[in-house]
Amino acid sequence: MTENILELREVGYRYPDGSTGLNRCSLSIQRGCRSVVLGANGAGKTTLFLHLNGILRPETGTVLFNGKPLDYGRQGLRELRSRIGLVFQNPDAQLFSASVREDISFGPLNLGLANKIVRSRVEEALAAVDLEECADKPVHALSYGQKKRVCIAGVLAMQPDVIILDEPTAGLDLKVQHELLEILRRLHGQGKTIVMATHDVDLAYAWADNAYLLDAGRLAAECHADRFSEVFPSFGMYGVGVPKVAELHQILAAHGVIPRNGMIPRSHEELVRLLFTNRTGLEASLA
Repeated sequence: MTENILELREVGYRYPDGSTGLNRCSLSIQRGCRSVVLGANGAGKTTLFLHLNGILRPETGTVLFNGKPLDYGRQGLRELRSRIGLVFQNPDAQLFSASVREDISFGPLNLGLANKIVRSRVEEALAAVDLEECADKPVHALSYGQKKRVCIAGVLAMQPDVIILDEPTAGLDLKVQHELLEILRRLHGQGKTIVMATHDVDLAYAWADNAYLLDAGRLAAECHADRFSEVFPSFGMYGVGVPKVAELHQILAAHGVIPRNGMIPRSHEELVRLLFTNRTGLEASLA
């Protein structure tokens, strides 16, 4: 069984205006997995992430990292945020230094690391997000997509075990989305645990190993990738929608174009391969 790296146990939190952020929310994030958090606006996704990173402290319940309750003391939070990196939805809320290199350097310098180590980490982080040519540019001169990459680089420079991203593809064109997902693919290949919140149910369906659905601050459903095809359609009642490839697969199977049983594709590319394979098999049987 895969080990849990992060866990919420019956966590409750209300904002100062009285609105509910989390309501007895319990869930576990598995080490080394790609996890996606879904839910309508106000479901609690961002509040969840702020608890995982220690920015918010639960009023009730417990948050655990590596099986131990979070330490909310100054040193404990400093250590936690070097192990769990959070990338906000709006990059302008996270970037504050004059240049790209300065912004990425901030976290490691704040850890008290030697300048040589900081420089090395910054260069590695720049290379990881393909931004070496922008290292000395002013942050305000970057595109929106480049700013998102700088935020990820700033997190990577801390060398975290977990990378949490709040709506990382929001506001990006398709080309930049694909580039960002390729960066996340490489990071996951290096053993990073990645947690993403998104409204893009097609991305979630194709990308994740585990999915969690929040509703009114509680965990309404969860499933592993091997059950996505049967569980995801039920997410529609929570305002999430149904993956287009799953809908299309169901229509094609109902019309006998592809087998009703067998592999359920998770992307349009997989569906095309399935169609091609099935067509080849039909042609061979009729020859």
